[in-house]
Amino acid sequence: MTARAAVRLFLGTMAIGSAVTIGASLAVLSAQVRERDSDWSAPPAAAAKVNPLLNRTDAAAGGDKLFQQRCATCHGEDGRGTAKAPDLNARETQAQTDGALYWKISSGNTHAGMPAFSFLPEPQRWQLVLSLRRRASKPDRER
Repeated sequence: MTARAAVRLFLGTMAIGSAVTIGASLAVLSAQVRERDSDWSAPPAAAAKVNPLLNRTDAAAGGDKLFQQRCATCHGEDGRGTAKAPDLNARETQAQTDGALYWKISSGNTHAGMPAFSFLPEPQRWQLVLSLRRRASKPDRER
């Protein structure tokens, strides 16, 4: 093998190695999900509110549509979170009351980058809560 061929082989190997390393790094970064703000809690009175649409199974479909329009950009289409926002299907999120989720949707958390959706009519915010519950109850293959 000539010196020139050895250099070409070396440079080709380095280029492939660099591409693999960059690709792997991007995959790790895109797989990271922002952690939930554990200090962000709804006031007790807000957390105690009951969803007035709780028995309206038809209302969750509207919530799914709103989720895609308003939430999926940050939380991901399946709600599993992105680098911008946490996983809404996580046990810690789903353990919160409907009232607490409604309050968080309404109030937002500017510290964590969550906008307030108080401009949405109340029924739509409750529909989003129904959608979050329904998403988390679906098996992975249906999300």
